[in-house]
Amino acid sequence: MKRSRTSKAWMQEHVNDPYVQLAKKEGWRSRAAFKLLAIDDRDKLLKPGETVVDLGAAPGGWSQVASKRVGDGGLVVALDLLAMPPLPGVHFIQGDFREDATLEQLEEKLDGRRVGLVLSDMAPNMSGVPLVDQARVMHLAELGLEFCRTHLRGDGAFLVKVFQGTDYAAFLRAMRATFKMVAVRKPDASRDRSAELYLLGRTLC
Repeated sequence: MKRSRTSKAWMQEHVNDPYVQLAKKEGWRSRAAFKLLAIDDRDKLLKPGETVVDLGAAPGGWSQVASKRVGDGGLVVALDLLAMPPLPGVHFIQGDFREDATLEQLEEKLDGRRVGLVLSDMAPNMSGVPLVDQARVMHLAELGLEFCRTHLRGDGAFLVKVFQGTDYAAFLRAMRATFKMVAVRKPDASRDRSAELYLLGRTLC
């Protein structure tokens, strides 16, 4: 099938992206690693020995960063619909986070441990219809927030990708009702034209 001009332009941008090139040079799974590195350098989320859940983990850029920073005494459980090649120190579950069976697998891996940090870089397959895509993204963010209410330690944190638009204000209110501190993060590795933001909630109310 012949590629569209749009896909060719995206590929050209991707190949020339300095973060893509740097990820290859430094051995990171994806350019997304630099988003988490920048946020963690600022907010000190990944502590040695921490228990971390990474939702929407494939291809593994965030899990890779988390595993290195929490060290051998930590636990990183990663989950995604897509397959993900193994990473040292990362327990991977392939499944749909929206399904109870997948959530049960995740709870088994945690084995009663309370989570110190939940990362959610989840995104649905985009339809190209902005209202539909926005609703799907926010639904995944809400599921991540619900998981935090049940499994996060009182002093834990939640870092979640959202998109500005419909339902953003309502989700921000839900975050503020759940966490004592909520901040917006837009790391340099997030493309300027992208509507994505990261919300960081810390310490449950």
